Amino acid sequence: MTKFYIDQHGCAKNQVDGEILISKLIDDGYEFADNSDAADVIIINSCGFIESAKKESLDALYNTRAAYPKKKIILAGCLAERYAKIFKDNLPEADGVFGNGDLLTISEFMKAIDEKKSRKNKTITEITEQKGVCCYNRKHFMNYKNSCYVKITEGCSNHCSFCAIPVIRGELRSRPVKEVVNEIKSLLKQGIFEINLIGQDLAAYGTGVTDRQSFKNEDGSSQLSLLLNEISKLKGNFWIRLLYIHPDHFNEDILKCIEKDPRILAYFDIPFQSGDTEIIHSMNRTGSKESYISLVKKIRSKLPEVALRTTLMTGFPGETDEAFNNTLEFLQTITPDWSGCFSYSREEDTPAYKFKNKIAKKISKERAEILESIQEKITETRLKKRINKFYDVLIEELIDGEDDTAFAIGRAWFQAPDVDGAFVVRYEKDDKAAVKAIKPGRVVYVKADRVSGVDIDSYFIKDSELNIKK
Repeated sequence: MTKFYIDQHGCAKNQVDGEILISKLIDDGYEFADNSDAADVIIINSCGFIESAKKESLDALYNTRAAYPKKKIILAGCLAERYAKIFKDNLPEADGVFGNGDLLTISEFMKAIDEKKSRKNKTITEITEQKGVCCYNRKHFMNYKNSCYVKITEGCSNHCSFCAIPVIRGELRSRPVKEVVNEIKSLLKQGIFEINLIGQDLAAYGTGVTDRQSFKNEDGSSQLSLLLNEISKLKGNFWIRLLYIHPDHFNEDILKCIEKDPRILAYFDIPFQSGDTEIIHSMNRTGSKESYISLVKKIRSKLPEVALRTTLMTGFPGETDEAFNNTLEFLQTITPDWSGCFSYSREEDTPAYKFKNKIAKKISKERAEILESIQEKITETRLKKRINKFYDVLIEELIDGEDDTAFAIGRAWFQAPDVDGAFVVRYEKDDKAAVKAIKPGRVVYVKADRVSGVDIDSYFIKDSELNIKK
């Protein structure tokens, strides 16, 4: 039996693709290895979004080939999709290049790789048409226990001038409401507690289902709110989190869904990218500094306890000192709980690639560091407001402390996996109730004690009622 291993790179959407590849291959008789050493075939599920990610993925390929000169290696994912034509004749380190179109053809591709006699033979390449949203009954997850991502859209039709996603993943397509709800039902039956809905733009969910061209219904309501209302009909305790909603068409009707059902978390990841209106428009976005500030105010007026995450980009072509200061002021005005601050990456096949008035990388990096420094203070201030309050925390891992004290790492509703801070839960080793309750994948009730960087130190109170199945 052929054993395979996946070296995972990139975003949560690519992670879902990796989980589909693993689950499909296992179902078709392949064996998943715990590490590269134990594998016959190594699949590098790459990222091709920005320069640093591309370099990381290629370095992983080169290092893997150097470590395993005789093993079969497949380059999969976004980098493979984006540069397939180049790699086909110029990537001897890979036995195969497998794109992210129809992931369910992976077993046939693996068979072709297995039958390949020598690396001297031509690199096998498979790039299929980008259509629909590939889905599969996943049984293997890369998240911590009882947490997973569910992809509800694929591709993007916003065509931001800096972004290569439409080039890599195609125009936006959505999964039907019933299909998404059925997958969530299946995941809940498997014991999953936290489900993070992902896509390049959840606000546009509903576009690209068969011939549907709009994410709004005839009455003006959004397809996303329809999906959330259907999810609300499901029984049981769970968390639903919305990740990545484009600010230019944020659907305000989803706020009502969250007000009605606390299981749909008041957490939004809204990538504003800039606080300067001229730069925003140069990014091919329709919003403005004022409209984005107004949106945040509307959200907070409806959901006072909401947690907001955003992304800000520095060094976009034409970003003057004044434009950067506008972004700085914008950040200080909206005071998000979390943000990621990144330097612009010049990507071929995007409109911004040809823009003039480029910003030096050194200046771009310095500006990002300034924003990060401000965000650290904002995060600390917002976290301090949560001290001495009680929270349900999903446990991710256990840490054996010194003496009689032990610790666990977990997250509350306002902390998304991988990108935000965490809760450090303290408990005594001789506390039988704590030892029984605190296990990866379970939820416990804790009291927030103090802020520690981007994390919150806390102590165990009791087992959570959210563990009770309804």
